[in-house]
Amino acid sequence: MFARLILRNALRHRLRTALTVLGIFVAILAFGLLATVVDAWYAGAEGASAARLVTRNAVSLVFPLPLTHREKLRQVEGVSRVSTANWFGGIYISPRNFFPQFAVDAQTYFDLYPEYRVPEAEMREFLRDRKGAIVGRKLADTYGWKVGDVVPLKGTIYAGNWEFVVRGIYDGRDAGTDTAQFFLHWAYLNESVRRLLPRRADTVGVFIVGIDEPGRAADIARAIDAQFRNSLAETLTETEKAFQLGFVAMTEAIVVAIRLVSYLVIFIIMAVMANTMSMSARERMPEYATLKAIGFRPARVAALVTGESVAIALAGTVLGIAATFPVAERFGRAMGSLFPVFRVSLDTVLLQLACALVIGLVAAFAPAWRAARVGIAEGLRA
Repeated sequence: MFARLILRNALRHRLRTALTVLGIFVAILAFGLLATVVDAWYAGAEGASAARLVTRNAVSLVFPLPLTHREKLRQVEGVSRVSTANWFGGIYISPRNFFPQFAVDAQTYFDLYPEYRVPEAEMREFLRDRKGAIVGRKLADTYGWKVGDVVPLKGTIYAGNWEFVVRGIYDGRDAGTDTAQFFLHWAYLNESVRRLLPRRADTVGVFIVGIDEPGRAADIARAIDAQFRNSLAETLTETEKAFQLGFVAMTEAIVVAIRLVSYLVIFIIMAVMANTMSMSARERMPEYATLKAIGFRPARVAALVTGESVAIALAGTVLGIAATFPVAERFGRAMGSLFPVFRVSLDTVLLQLACALVIGLVAAFAPAWRAARVGIAEGLRA
């Protein structure tokens, strides 16, 4: 009976309730979408492996490291495997078509990344063809590529017009794996560089270091950097997660701004909801006085107001959560490879539900307090 009473109160002014639910729906949807954008920003760091280190030039990432460092890296205790990666930075048709492109040591790189699932036959073709490329599933779907297609790239760092043949398409081991990358042969790139720019040959952007004991990552990183201290190319070694977070830190102001906007949206809808509940409570003061006259305790009256507020907030929130998934999916497709991983997480859904509860409780606090404290005679006079 108490639940039915709450429902009837909520539906008494249907237009007001519908508009309030609509406002909460829009706010929760916007909050969920913005939270998903923030999650996508950190997706690379969250998907990083604790068993991988990244070694780069200590001065800056833009300065390469000599290939000769590789043999010394293999001699460090705790290092199991070493591979290389180099940022290529080509343009596909238009600068707007941005996606990560890496020239990698094909023989060793994918052994360090078991989350990249490449069919064996396609991997063999990639290893056989020096102009071959492995692309992620999301990248292939975005641009309509299939195995055997030729992808032209206009070089920026490495000038010239390059053509690569898609020899394989990799899928992710789980939903959080980045499948929007383009991999080519470092050996093929190095051959061209040696011919055109001999001084830049036999250098790499970073070394990917596999370790056997993730718990000793800090000690192994220090041992690696000690190997090259006071050399012409000193190194900085860090975990893969720390390396990824370094890129996120460059745009931290944007992430903070998005977070602030998302919570501002919730604050605004909370004020709207509080106004709605204040109007409803003010109109029903005689009814609350009547309920108290027939035996309802003050706490019961306050619970009636609070229950109505929470019910309206939950109705808008459930609709907002339901809409977040298809909207996020369409937004992720529209962004293409800009956000390699764009999915609504369980944490985002729980946060949306928590916001609904906060909105309902905060908006009902003052009206419920007044309804609980109103005197019978005073309420009936109103």
